[in-house]
Amino acid sequence: MSGSPIPAPRQASINVTRLLAEAASKSGVLWVEVPDAGTHAVWFVWHDDEDPRGTGPAAYVVSGHGEQTLPDLPDVVTVILRSKDTGGRILRLRASVREVDKATPEWDEAAEILRSNRLNATGDVLARWREGATIHVLAPHGIPEEGPGTYAAESGRVTVSPARGTTARWRPWHWRGRGRD
Repeated sequence: MSGSPIPAPRQASINVTRLLAEAASKSGVLWVEVPDAGTHAVWFVWHDDEDPRGTGPAAYVVSGHGEQTLPDLPDVVTVILRSKDTGGRILRLRASVREVDKATPEWDEAAEILRSNRLNATGDVLARWREGATIHVLAPHGIPEEGPGTYAAESGRVTVSPARGTTARWRPWHWRGRGRD
């Protein structure tokens, strides 16, 4: 064993499609980076029914009246999937954005997929969505910008904007009081 170089360990190849499906199906929040409009944490439903129309696996997102707020989405956004356990980035990749037309049967199908996974829904959610919400389909594509073994040096940390449900000043009452900060 004289002077022969030790071969560098080979990095195992990663099945990005499987990693994407696994990360998306295990997470309840997806980060959508919109050019010139910031990064937004959104509730979504991952749907992969192997549709013969070729739409493929995608994230369904509802926004608007009574739901999460999103700016107007361009045709392509960056999607960031994080680990549900650690919060660390798993994948960062591009996604095509398509708004589902309310006059089509596809809207009814997408709304039903979202409704079945919507926690704490009150009233007629489908009627509320039809009146004032927008359903988008985010279809990831291409090679990930970040993934296992290729993460950017910066943290990617973003401050989340307070929403209506945020308690910024008032502290709720607790049965046995609440410890002082």
